[in-house]
Amino acid sequence: MKNIIINCSVMLSLLTSCSPATEKKADATEVKVNTVSTSGTEKNTIPKSDIPDDFSALIPIDVLNSKSTNVYEKYGIEFSGNCYSCDLASLSVTKDKMVWTNICDENDTFKIDKFSFSTEGSKTVLKTAERTYTVTQIDKAPVYELVVEGEKLELHNKRVSRYFTTQKALPLFKEHDCGDFEG
Repeated sequence: MKNIIINCSVMLSLLTSCSPATEKKADATEVKVNTVSTSGTEKNTIPKSDIPDDFSALIPIDVLNSKSTNVYEKYGIEFSGNCYSCDLASLSVTKDKMVWTNICDENDTFKIDKFSFSTEGSKTVLKTAERTYTVTQIDKAPVYELVVEGEKLELHNKRVSRYFTTQKALPLFKEHDCGDFEG
């Protein structure tokens, strides 16, 4: 009788160790691991409603003294675009539109209504059907670098700068006096 009980308990433990229920639990664990790793990448995408406030008024600047270690002297207001030709474009990005505006004429604008937005660290990517605009904060001053990829962006009387700063930080940068120019 003892042998039968031992044999039954051995058989019972063998049967439960090979049961399909155990295999299903292993599959469910694998699915959870995959789900967790997938949702981690979705956290890098921020909805349009979370566009940084700084992007509502980006003002074009240029490199004035590439050798300077002082960011406020290295970058500054470009003379020709502000004073002579008056053809630079400021950029405003809000949750529902991107607007390029001539710095000398606030009524001279180009608007883009359909775009997607994502961010990763100091890099912000704005995508339209025609182009990808990558705005990277390259200094805490703040200084942003803009790279446009895709179809050529042709804006009448609105030249796109490579560097931008915020309206709030602009007075801290070195200025060029326009002198007799109307800019």
